[in-house]
Amino acid sequence: MRAPFSRTLIDLICEQAERHPQQPAVIDERGSWTYPQLRDRCLALASALQASGIRRGDQVGLLVNNRVEWVEICVAVSAIGAVAAPFSTWSTPRELDFLLRDSAARILITLDRFGERAYADEFATLLTDSARRPPALERLVVVGDTCPAGGEPYDTWIERAPPFELPPPGERARPDDTAFILYTSGSTANPKAVPNIHGAVIENGFHIGERQGLSPADRVMLPVPLFWSYGAANAMCATFSHGATLVLQGRFEPGPALDLLERHRCTSVYTLPAITHALISHPEFAPRRTRSLRTAMTIGTPQDVATVAQVLGAREVCNVYGQTESYGNCCVTWHHWPLERRMAVQGPPLPGVRLRVIDPDSGRPLPAGEVGAIEVSGYLTPGYIGESATQNADAFTADGYFRTGDLGSLTPEGDLIFKARTSEMIKRAGINVAPADIEDVLRQHPSVAAAGVTSAPDALKGEIIVAYIVPARDLQASEESLRSHCRALAAVYKTPDRFEFIEALPVTNTGKLLRRELKQMAARLAASPSGDAR
Repeated sequence: MRAPFSRTLIDLICEQAERHPQQPAVIDERGSWTYPQLRDRCLALASALQASGIRRGDQVGLLVNNRVEWVEICVAVSAIGAVAAPFSTWSTPRELDFLLRDSAARILITLDRFGERAYADEFATLLTDSARRPPALERLVVVGDTCPAGGEPYDTWIERAPPFELPPPGERARPDDTAFILYTSGSTANPKAVPNIHGAVIENGFHIGERQGLSPADRVMLPVPLFWSYGAANAMCATFSHGATLVLQGRFEPGPALDLLERHRCTSVYTLPAITHALISHPEFAPRRTRSLRTAMTIGTPQDVATVAQVLGAREVCNVYGQTESYGNCCVTWHHWPLERRMAVQGPPLPGVRLRVIDPDSGRPLPAGEVGAIEVSGYLTPGYIGESATQNADAFTADGYFRTGDLGSLTPEGDLIFKARTSEMIKRAGINVAPADIEDVLRQHPSVAAAGVTSAPDALKGEIIVAYIVPARDLQASEESLRSHCRALAAVYKTPDRFEFIEALPVTNTGKLLRRELKQMAARLAASPSGDAR
């Protein structure tokens, strides 16, 4: 479809309000808002921000779950040229202290509570305790029913704001300004601050939506957090750039997620392997409940992609690759490709994106089919800021490529095949092995419910392969049957040296495997005289 003219978030919402005046922009678990209603909410909030002294380039901290307020805050700041800094709702008090200081947020807009966390209580002395107060923070605004002393209720704060007229283009956000700063964890003790630029995030988001075949008729379900690039830079921008509807779940729970999918007849869903498994394993799942799905976005193994298409019912599911630094995704398969191809690759680069696979030691480009380090250029963050700015020299090459830290290969057609994180690769007897390849084989065994593969140090082979197995319910998996299964479906050198049976794999809040913890378990296992270090 035709791309929008707008290159800032506030202009995009205003443009879509004119083009699609009856179209719902956002649906959450409490209601629905059309594009004109979302525009008006954003402008009212922009007035409150401006009246509070927020100016061009100022940071606005955002600690809110998936709901319309998250979207309107992220968009509204751009009306006055300010910048949103979304924080994870899973952040500990120590992490929140770092995020507030590193972002230099002048205002924090927070929920009063989320799940078991009572943020209103945690922030009760944030502004009054001089030892605790971040130097830049001036105001606390609270979404919800409970507001601590010194804070201001969100709705009241907006209602008191004077009438607002959108400033001329030069005074609001510009296409090359920062739209939001996303904090991503990974290789460092503290999260890295990753700016995403307005024009680039809209253009890249539009191309992502094109790969899904989105149109204003689509309703895109988002159960993953908006504070992830998968949510903000990907789902939100792909949806709004196509005049489609974003359906938000405040926190993923499989039963309510199925209800939302069915009630709103969602045509697309952003999922992860753990979310997919939770949906199709739920007692109330039935194919008829997700029959409105046409497409989806997912990461994972070929079997994970097939499950989304064949069991969940999103037959045109897109396989993806990317990171926060590349605006959520830089490679996406086309929705209309044969499923076998979508299962096998993460897709060609999006328009405006350049990929190369190099030899990690020599830096020379590798031909198609050879596994090496993945580097990406094009739609890319201009660089880390805050404390993490010190990592820019290592993360970015002199000619403008981002060192992803991932290993993969390119097909002759130019499609990317992701293999593993560099730190996850196992070097067994001098041969590189990707854990995901073995896990995919193991999950095809009928007695395996889940599998996690890692390495342990070994004096003879350098590293050995250790497979942690969660047995399927009421089925017994023997080490010998698993070994025979692996040898039948994969190369001999990919057969695990050890099998360990456990009740559950270590995972994050969203079900992502904690490979670092798994590796620590294997190291303890290798060092334990008894051979048991689970």
